[in-house]
Amino acid sequence: MKLSMTTVALAASTATAFVPAGKTSSPSALQALKDGETPIVIGLAADSGCGKSTFMRRVTSTFGGDQCGPLGGGFGAPDGWETNTLVSDMATVICLDDYHLNDRGGRKVSGLTALNTAEQKFDLMFEHVQALKNGESVMKPIYNHVNGTLDTPEKIEPTPVIIIEGLHPFVDERVRDLIDFSLYLDISPDVKLNWKIQRDMEERGHSLESIMASIEARKPDFDAYIEPQKEFADYIIEVLPTDLDPEDKKTLKVRAIQKKGVADFNPTYLFDEGSEISWSPSSDKLSSPAPGMKLEYTQEQYYGNDVSVLSMDGTFDNIQELVYVESNLGNSNSKFYGEVTQAMLSLADSPGSNNGSGLMQTLAAFAIRELYNKKAATAKLASSKAAATA
Repeated sequence: MKLSMTTVALAASTATAFVPAGKTSSPSALQALKDGETPIVIGLAADSGCGKSTFMRRVTSTFGGDQCGPLGGGFGAPDGWETNTLVSDMATVICLDDYHLNDRGGRKVSGLTALNTAEQKFDLMFEHVQALKNGESVMKPIYNHVNGTLDTPEKIEPTPVIIIEGLHPFVDERVRDLIDFSLYLDISPDVKLNWKIQRDMEERGHSLESIMASIEARKPDFDAYIEPQKEFADYIIEVLPTDLDPEDKKTLKVRAIQKKGVADFNPTYLFDEGSEISWSPSSDKLSSPAPGMKLEYTQEQYYGNDVSVLSMDGTFDNIQELVYVESNLGNSNSKFYGEVTQAMLSLADSPGSNNGSGLMQTLAAFAIRELYNKKAATAKLASSKAAATA
């Protein structure tokens, strides 16, 4: 994955300076790296409000374990603090907002938005991702979303899986070269507008004019700095309005665009690998409200790369019936029959759990788990061979 590095330079001062002493949390609940183990690094790019948090819950839960929550317990926990870092037994999720150059006050001085690459500390981001991949702990800054300040740094211990998520994971070539698998959540403008109207207009009482103004103000920087990263993703989850009814503003069509030829990754397919499929499941086996349900599997070109595309258009009433669809998927990376459906049921209250968004996120999470298992097995074999010849 290659891209020329974006130069970062900005003179605006920050309102809150880092203090030397950092926040630390006992790593005893996290799985320590085995001797010679190299963490895998997963990158997830998306705009704000695109479902990154829900996706991260699906990924971390896929690796199992009892612990999954904010580092140090989060604000309100004994000795906890306001943190964006999520930890489970095997994975650490780092929010790249923590690498903002300026706090909220500093950005008012600079006149730049957080989407602008000039507002990010790419050198520090690279140093930290490289150190974690080398098995070293780092003292990572914290961007406090509540009050917009840069808080006291926190200690991050390396775990078998490191996930970096945010606005700019693929901008810096050095960071990209450290990433083992890259994903992009691509929410279409129409869906973004519908979601924002539902949240801000129906739930918060904002006017349509203010909502449209907010979207238009953000669009130039999104187009310039965020969207171009799609080119470098191995797995894109594209969320679109339904094709089944042009008047329906809530039903979604979700496409998993899966790049071919990626190391340790085999795209999920429907019925027959490499074919072209359009399938409307039997309503007797998968009940779906109007406008119905349609799945497709196609072979396409995306930014000059060969990709397999799996799509689901429509919603389903009963998650348990999803096993009917699961039974016709290949390369789902499940450990047993029905595991995809089981994973969807475990997060039934999360957004997207009754449509293709939850399904494609779950399949991506399983792909990440399989990639980790393959790389861990390869490293173990190499270690055994080296020990045998020593």
